[in-house]
Amino acid sequence: MTHITETIAQLNARLAAGDTTREALVTDAIDNAARKSAAHVFTRMYPDAALAAARYADAAAAAGVVQHPLAGLPVSIKDLYNVAGETTMAGSVVCRGEPAQVADAPAVARLRTAGAAILGKTNMTEFAFSGVGINPHYGTPVNPTDSSAARIPGGSSSGAAVSVALGLSVAGLGSDTGGSIRIPAALNGLVGFKSTQGRVPRDGALELSRSLDTVCAMTRSVEDCLVVDAVLAGAPLAVRRRPLAGMRLAIPQAVVLDGMEPAVSRAFDRAVALLSAAGAQISDIKLAELAEIPAINAPGGLSPIEAYAVHHERLARAKDAFDPRVAHRMMLGAQVSAHQYIALLDNRRDWIARTERAIEGYDAVICPTVPIIAPEIAPLVASDEVFFKANGLLLRNTFAFNFLDGCAFSLPCQAEGDLPVGLMLSSVNGDDARLAAVALAVEHALAQAT
Repeated sequence: MTHITETIAQLNARLAAGDTTREALVTDAIDNAARKSAAHVFTRMYPDAALAAARYADAAAAAGVVQHPLAGLPVSIKDLYNVAGETTMAGSVVCRGEPAQVADAPAVARLRTAGAAILGKTNMTEFAFSGVGINPHYGTPVNPTDSSAARIPGGSSSGAAVSVALGLSVAGLGSDTGGSIRIPAALNGLVGFKSTQGRVPRDGALELSRSLDTVCAMTRSVEDCLVVDAVLAGAPLAVRRRPLAGMRLAIPQAVVLDGMEPAVSRAFDRAVALLSAAGAQISDIKLAELAEIPAINAPGGLSPIEAYAVHHERLARAKDAFDPRVAHRMMLGAQVSAHQYIALLDNRRDWIARTERAIEGYDAVICPTVPIIAPEIAPLVASDEVFFKANGLLLRNTFAFNFLDGCAFSLPCQAEGDLPVGLMLSSVNGDDARLAAVALAVEHALAQAT
């Protein structure tokens, strides 16, 4: 019994050589998902449908039909997305008894059209509302990168990340509102791509924040992220590959480097040195605009305000059934007036324009994805104070580029043998293709050092 450790391209090369079959890969994934190490990763499994997709792709390939790179390969989908015939639970128990969905979300439908073998729905923070990944209803998937301690997976796409990190799937469909793809990608040693929000339809994904929610995925490599992104968006990015030499990268000095744990600082400094040695032109910039975000995002904040608008009836009906930490954050939006909300939106637009001008001319902004390594689960479960402090640190850097309405990658940058640390590459709205070229070049440069 094996786990998937290869990229999508490597798996397809093995399939073409006859070294394995899609059915064998999916069978192993189903078996491994039942093991103790995969506890709490999935909230629902689709073994029969996944095997049927794998067998169909194997048979079609044997008949000479060219297959999509994802065809017959196991993927997971976050329990945020509608699947026809079932109620979308979104990591909660509050939705029990609500009507079943009549159609798949477009993201799910597009994965099916590509032939992907959807293994199951993955666990998540309730209603996608934290960067930690703890779920009191369905249990918390344990980060598999440290066998000596039970560490958080990151959230809110917790099960999605662990499904890929454990080798159960080649890609985890998640979402990113304040970092919910990039945080778990960083903490689990994966690549996460938060595309520009409007690139992929958000229909059929249970809403958290309409201003920020993004449909995206995490995988083992940048190239794999681009394969999945092309499916989700309905068209590939027009990526013009470029060498790293001569690329202009900016490191903000405001906020994003504050409070780094030593392991993160070492990994980030190492990554910067490797990129500089490969010819990247790296500049420190002030980017003081980042320090303005907390004041602009108050009172309440975009996510609490918009989440309360979505869930106020559920809160009125069954607040005690919520994760209390999720309910607490949602209730922050309850007392925000319409004029305060509109002022927040106006101030955000002004901030975006000023920030875009400040980073104009750079190929990417780089910083640690999160300033800490994955903390252990137990202290965060035991203490609200410890939980919310960690949640704030986890979300701080990633949220800035959701607030910018931009795009971003998280790439693993730690030295071999160290716990995962993410390097975040970010840019402005619609700059996905250029940023993807930067990510490919950066990934290559970092790989040369391992």
